[in-house]
Amino acid sequence: MKVLHVINSLETGGAEKLLLDTIPLYNERGIQADLLLLNGEEFPFLKDLKAMNCCKIYSIGSKAYNPLHVFRLIPFLWKYDIAHVHLFPSQYWIVLAKIFSFSKIKIVVTEHSTTNPRIDNFFLSFLDRFIYKFYAKVVCISDEVYQIRKKHLRNPKSQLVVIENGVKLQNIYNAKPYERKIISESFQDQDVLLIQIASFNKHKDPKTVIKAMQYLPENYKIIFVGNGPFRENCESLANELKVAERIYFLGSRTDVPQLLKTADISILSTKGEGLSLTAIESMASEKPFIAANVSGMDIVKGAGILFEKGNAEELAFYIKKLINEKDFYETTVNACKARSKEFDIDFMIDKHVLLYQGIVKTKNEN
Repeated sequence: MKVLHVINSLETGGAEKLLLDTIPLYNERGIQADLLLLNGEEFPFLKDLKAMNCCKIYSIGSKAYNPLHVFRLIPFLWKYDIAHVHLFPSQYWIVLAKIFSFSKIKIVVTEHSTTNPRIDNFFLSFLDRFIYKFYAKVVCISDEVYQIRKKHLRNPKSQLVVIENGVKLQNIYNAKPYERKIISESFQDQDVLLIQIASFNKHKDPKTVIKAMQYLPENYKIIFVGNGPFRENCESLANELKVAERIYFLGSRTDVPQLLKTADISILSTKGEGLSLTAIESMASEKPFIAANVSGMDIVKGAGILFEKGNAEELAFYIKKLINEKDFYETTVNACKARSKEFDIDFMIDKHVLLYQGIVKTKNEN
């Protein structure tokens, strides 16, 4: 069986990290899983995948939002049994390529988020329903995503399936913390080190974390891992609030397990998630995890700590409570680690393999 995964790029992000982790595993299971990028820029994840030498990697341009990709995709549709697509606009381009080529390839899409700006637009919502009729399956990464897509798409329930994302937990367990001086010479032994791993985009809320630094002692410091269009705005805010000297922007990194193990507390301030890989990795890291109480964060309830979205003072309160109360810290760590075990990547791979096999079987019978 041959499956082509299609995505905008391998820039740092949850869907991109998932492909970095899963493509080698699909190939180990006997499925030829390859990758096609609309934008082949050499981001760190792409360099890591190339170094594994486990799959074919195609690049058809340098920008995702190029309608010509529709025609560039067509030759690949004849080479694979299934095309599995991730993120917009790849989701649209692949359908149009299938229509224009008359290819009988089966296409699958994964919905990685609860949010979708097209849902609230009448015309785009109608267009979404048309496009999604061409998908053999729509994979939803959580029950919440499933309910939102079922209401939005109005397609048969049999078209939608829930397969939760997974994480290579052993990579987290085996990771060793860095000497903090390796990250920054300014770190002192008495410092409390916080970490947020997230892109600086419209879906995340790093500004609340920056504001929370005003309510924390001087020895509390945070590292941000990730890049994005709003990074400069956040750097400016840190300067305005006079907390910039305690904030470290590391950019895109591929050593997330080691960084998590080095920190004292992991945070995810966000406006909404699908099923956050960062949340799972953080909970597995044997460090307490604090997240905004938003859609997609149900996996944290009863394990990590949820704070009101945008409430910097409440976030700061829980950070100090964890550091000041050792029993609370340890209880949270243990609950987080236990919860993370429900999301081992092998469970996810098994379900996707069964999904692919069912699709190919149906295709052959027809």
